Amino acid sequence: MTIYNFSAGPAMLPAAVLKKAQAELLDWQGRGISVMEVSHRSPEYIALAEEAEQNLRDLMSIPDNYAVLFMHGGGRNHFSSVPLNIADESATVDYVTTGSWSQIAFDEAKKYVRHVNLAAQTEETPQGKAIPLVADWQLSDGAAYVHYCPNETVDGIALHEVPDVAAPLVADMSSVILAEPLDVSKFGVIYAGAQKNIGPSGFSVVIIRKDLLATRQSRVCTVMNYQVQAAEKSMYNTPNTWAWYLSGEVFKWLQREGGVAAMGEQNHAKARLLYECIDNNPFYRNQVHPRNRSIMNIPFQLAKPELDNVFLSQAAEQGLIALKGHRFVGGMRASMYNAMPYAGAQALVDFMTRFAQQHG
Repeated sequence: MTIYNFSAGPAMLPAAVLKKAQAELLDWQGRGISVMEVSHRSPEYIALAEEAEQNLRDLMSIPDNYAVLFMHGGGRNHFSSVPLNIADESATVDYVTTGSWSQIAFDEAKKYVRHVNLAAQTEETPQGKAIPLVADWQLSDGAAYVHYCPNETVDGIALHEVPDVAAPLVADMSSVILAEPLDVSKFGVIYAGAQKNIGPSGFSVVIIRKDLLATRQSRVCTVMNYQVQAAEKSMYNTPNTWAWYLSGEVFKWLQREGGVAAMGEQNHAKARLLYECIDNNPFYRNQVHPRNRSIMNIPFQLAKPELDNVFLSQAAEQGLIALKGHRFVGGMRASMYNAMPYAGAQALVDFMTRFAQQHG
């Protein structure tokens, strides 16, 4: 039986990547040792790191005036690192809160910057939860940056347009990086935890315009200092070598699969399939405005919530696992990142159709 893992993160990785890692675990490049046992400053590992960076640059068409950093921790590390690195303590910064993660980022920024402006937040509408139009955001004059989360994993809410703002745009792309084509040049900073579309947890990527590298606050932790990490090629201290290796293998896999454009087509097709099932079956419902529906994380509720546990149990028996919704939202949630094949979405829809027929 094929297992389809709908976990929101750590999420499923491409099987081909896991198989290669398994084959090389004890003997990397014929050296008789694991990649986890190789010095991060050895020529062999530096070549691996440089290849990973170049492949990510190629996949995302990252301009030369941007630095790419591979760093410790997940996206949450950068809730603190962003204000410390790119805003003076007395500055004004704008935040848009569209769900759980951007709310935490907003609250964290208050520790390091005096004026943290709530420019917009999710609102309830007759068609479901929605993000206000960018034209309606209450942005500050002279803000050091504008921060938003294009895709909220808990709430399944997404902003599909890139906001056109005057200040440097900062985006937490933990759950949508590499999911579809993106114009990096529209951003000041992009950061992402690795555990959804890149690699294992405990690792993160930062893409930052080089003119923003000059650290604004002296109290920033050196390990999380973007300027230091850029100067040291992400090796100021010993990096997570295993996660960097696996992330590099995922980048190679993405290239073999046709790149970010091909991923985007598949991701939209998977989401379209599942939303059609939800919208056309009264047994299920999604509570997000159609214009703000995520293609990565799709929450849905059953018409009979008392059947939630039955749904989860029977789904698991069919190889469909990790469908329980976040504790803040309840119901179900299907996370379908790049590694989830279309067949996984189809298997879920087929099960949902049968389940509704049996219990509707």
